[in-house]
Amino acid sequence: MRKLIFILGDQLSPNISSLTGIDRDTDIVLMVEVVEETTYVPHHKQKIAFILSAMRHFANELRSAGIEVDYVALGDAGNTGSFSAELDRAIERHNPDRIVITEPGEWRVRRIMDDWGGRFDRPIEIRADDRFLCSIADFRAWADGRKGYRMEYFYREMRRRTGLLMDGDYPAGGTWNLDTSNRKPLPASIQPPKRICFEIDEITAEVILLTNRCYPDNFGNIDAFNWAVSREDALVALAHFIEFYLPLFGDYQDAMATDEPFLFHAVLSPYLNVGLLEPWEVCIAAEAAFRSGSVPLNAAEGFIRQILGWREYVRGIYWLEMPGYKSRNALSATRQLPWFYWSGETDMHCLKCAIEDTKRSAYAHHIQRLMITGNFALLAGVNPAEIEEWYLAVYADAFEWVELPNVHGMVMFADGGLLSSKPYAASGAYINRMSNYCQRCVYDPKIKTGRDACPFNFLYWNFLIQNRSALSRNPRMKMPYRILDHMEPVKIAAVRRDARDFLEQINENRPRKFRSDLFDSA
Repeated sequence: MRKLIFILGDQLSPNISSLTGIDRDTDIVLMVEVVEETTYVPHHKQKIAFILSAMRHFANELRSAGIEVDYVALGDAGNTGSFSAELDRAIERHNPDRIVITEPGEWRVRRIMDDWGGRFDRPIEIRADDRFLCSIADFRAWADGRKGYRMEYFYREMRRRTGLLMDGDYPAGGTWNLDTSNRKPLPASIQPPKRICFEIDEITAEVILLTNRCYPDNFGNIDAFNWAVSREDALVALAHFIEFYLPLFGDYQDAMATDEPFLFHAVLSPYLNVGLLEPWEVCIAAEAAFRSGSVPLNAAEGFIRQILGWREYVRGIYWLEMPGYKSRNALSATRQLPWFYWSGETDMHCLKCAIEDTKRSAYAHHIQRLMITGNFALLAGVNPAEIEEWYLAVYADAFEWVELPNVHGMVMFADGGLLSSKPYAASGAYINRMSNYCQRCVYDPKIKTGRDACPFNFLYWNFLIQNRSALSRNPRMKMPYRILDHMEPVKIAAVRRDARDFLEQINENRPRKFRSDLFDSA
């Protein structure tokens, strides 16, 4: 019985479930590059090039293992530009007895697959994606009957289930979560090691040229491309992180610094999210470093929590709550996304740094995303759908299953507290404490109102005023509302005036520059 095995661009794992039981003598793997995927948001140029190059390298690895691969490249004659039509053409070419595919990571792709049963006259087998450490069914079972879905409780359950960082029935070191040890600003005396560089081989060079030709106006600078595009190089990146960055990751994972987009962060999420690395091997490597004494517990625990806890948790939330999840807007936020998110043209140094880092490398670490670009969007009342499109477009690791819960729930509080117990809103004081951004800014984080005040300051209090009815009864918001209740009327008036004037100024957006007919010239 001949199988056509359809592998997607985020399923680049040699042990992906769709390849289980493959017959090298009869079965064929189908991989396709389609405009449908490169244009559903205006992706960062590096994101497009990274995924296409990784796909082409993976196809070659399968061929080297004796597997026949039918690969449709973006510029191939006859490429229809969609998953369904390309599968239709492949069925005509190979006449398989059945189609096998691993379940997709995104709801929109699953909707496409759900139509295949009535379109193709042969069985379609959709297998579970067992690369994750918690299946969708297991997460549903964990969530069933709970009033709330706090990540901490899920994380503890995953620690018990996997045995990671466990000493028998107890967490290593006697504490489940060492987050309070991981909030140090970066001292001026500490310089992060240089990042490893990856060779741009012939395949990647070709994909970069293709991306520049077909998507010239997309966001981002592709000249700084420095991503691993094969499993071999991704494993090198993992080893490099464990040896040189993980020891101080815990201490400084919340720190931010001008011209230091990576600090001690792993920058492994793109490899995990397309399948070049798998979560279990990454967690095991971090635990082994702790057990050997080369990495402190707060670093290993903080890193493993990001993968075993948070990454698995947001995927579970996504599949539990979709499709209605993304339409929620608990704070009724409607403001248009400011143009500077695409241009980087702003006087706010922290935002300028985070956006310029993103343009340069298709990456920003989680505190830049949460407390700079995300915090501003929250305080400004940006429409969740607009900021979510931005995050999905600009980061190399962004797929909707991981991006949407993080932005919709954690950043924008648009789900009303399902994912996060309170909005992650902060004034300029937080940014000043955790970074050196304010030292080079035209605004002063110590000034609360007026032309020299940090906009985060008056926007923070204005946010509380605007959303009192939705937030004042939240137990974790009692203190700021108590302060607000004792604020002098003249100061409240100044806050509201400065916020109104500032938001009116940034509301004059220019249209984004990206083309919808990007592939006409390829």
